[in-house]
Amino acid sequence: MEELATPQTPAPEGVTARLTVTSPEQMQELGRRIAALLRAGDLVMLNGELGAGKTTLTRGLGEGLGVRGAVTSPTFVIARVHPSLGDGPPLVHVDAYRLGGGLDEMEDLDLDVSLPESVVVVEWGEGKVEDLTDDRLQVVIHRAVGDTTDEVRHVTVTGLGRRWAALDPGLLAV
Repeated sequence: MEELATPQTPAPEGVTARLTVTSPEQMQELGRRIAALLRAGDLVMLNGELGAGKTTLTRGLGEGLGVRGAVTSPTFVIARVHPSLGDGPPLVHVDAYRLGGGLDEMEDLDLDVSLPESVVVVEWGEGKVEDLTDDRLQVVIHRAVGDTTDEVRHVTVTGLGRRWAALDPGLLAV
């Protein structure tokens, strides 16, 4: 993974790291690196085109958090809970792709109840879960679209809120 830009001081809107990932293995490794920074109560929002690598990144998060169960896309079940195999927080993995509304439509998932004791990862969460907390990591994954076998992804990780104000973007580089 190659780090493209690391600001010296956090911008008021958040601390941002821009990375280039060239393989699914590197995407999973990025997930493990992010997991090392996470704790109970953290919200991670993942956005990117279909096939961008959101679930692959979440698989790395699960490995890094040491949770039970294979991390797979929860598209049809909407949410999966992966309990910790140790003393860490469980991982709540949500796929909001098929949910149209904002937080109101997601209320049945009880994310506000799960958040304090879990790490909650929401794929396709933009415009839907921001009201859960002011402190969150936003991960945007860009890939070439169309008929391509290109594995290159451009990943932007932004830490928003007081919780992430001291994030060292260099910790995410491989």
